[in-house]
Amino acid sequence: MPTSESDKRHFYTQVSHDSVDTRHHGAISMPVYQSSLFAFETHEKFDEAMKDVLAASVYSRGNNPTVMYLEDKIAQLEGGEAARCFASGMGAIAAVLFALTGTGDHIVCVDQAYGPTRELLVDLSNRFGLEVTFIDGTDTDAFAAAIRPNTKLFYLESPTSGMFEMQDLPAVTKLAKTHGILTAIDNSWATPYFQKPIALGCDLVMHSLTKYFSGHSDTVGGVVVGSRELLGLIGSRSYLNLGAAMAPQTASLITRGLRTLPLRLERHQASALKIAQHLASKPDVVRVNHPGLEQYPQKELADSQLTGYGGLFSFVTRHSVEKMKEWATGLQYFRIGVSWGGYESLVTAGAAPAKFNADGSAPSSVRLYIGIEDPEELIADIDRSWARLKEPSQEAISS
Repeated sequence: MPTSESDKRHFYTQVSHDSVDTRHHGAISMPVYQSSLFAFETHEKFDEAMKDVLAASVYSRGNNPTVMYLEDKIAQLEGGEAARCFASGMGAIAAVLFALTGTGDHIVCVDQAYGPTRELLVDLSNRFGLEVTFIDGTDTDAFAAAIRPNTKLFYLESPTSGMFEMQDLPAVTKLAKTHGILTAIDNSWATPYFQKPIALGCDLVMHSLTKYFSGHSDTVGGVVVGSRELLGLIGSRSYLNLGAAMAPQTASLITRGLRTLPLRLERHQASALKIAQHLASKPDVVRVNHPGLEQYPQKELADSQLTGYGGLFSFVTRHSVEKMKEWATGLQYFRIGVSWGGYESLVTAGAAPAKFNADGSAPSSVRLYIGIEDPEELIADIDRSWARLKEPSQEAISS
């Protein structure tokens, strides 16, 4: 658990210090304990450790010193009492759902949540009798209207990873506490550098560590942060039994990435905002979904909850999906691919959600992740490929 002194330190200082441990011969970097099990000098010590395999190093599916070091760092940065790392972000999300809800329970989830999360919730509903209601997360009253006697969890994602909509976290968490409902939020987009959900009232915070924490597109991991009580339930009910444990080598790579997290985020933020502003000036772009823009519909809320904006955003355009896929293919510096959070810029194009294309004039949505390349060169790349697009009206005529 972070001390009151560490809570007051700057984020840059927190990620850089507490790294020397005398138990490891003064190593400045945490050693990789590449071991599946840990032996004991006496059976008495073994028996004592077996009383809590989540706290002691007995077997790496339960605990590993390299992984535990990363867990302690992330808990400190998020302001939580404890953390548990997983083999993927979805492993962390699944562990929360399996540990805290069951057949006959009800979950309220924001409708623009990460696609695989929605798919998991729908699957649990269809196969195991978990009740799920998807709502417009921008409307706090929708949360209140969705509450049932068996509601156990509000599942949040603010901003959402597709259209980047915000939830009013203090208001939603206050409502949840009034009704004895837990709140869990995916904070991958913001990281604790730009948003502290626990301080805003959330019970649990989840991350895909694959993204910004790693920062190099070479690892996959996830984490859950919260109180010791809730992490204890997650540990005993789902972490051990699902087997989605993080490997020590993965933990070491993510710990390395963590050291430069704030530096990279500042770069991503500055470049992405510049590119979002440029796209917003294009007449065939209907809307740019970036919380840092002055025209962002929830700008006041975004500024009250976020201290920065990262490198991921989307925009809705009048061009067809097919044309925007051609545009994406014509880019030089943007790779076409899933995920984000690494050094490289990424792009994907698809259909705009119905709520953003009510009159049929904005059929396509493009998600951009801005890496650490020079932003002016990225803008030039965007414009070169854009110049090959026809006017939306011409597209309709030619089709």
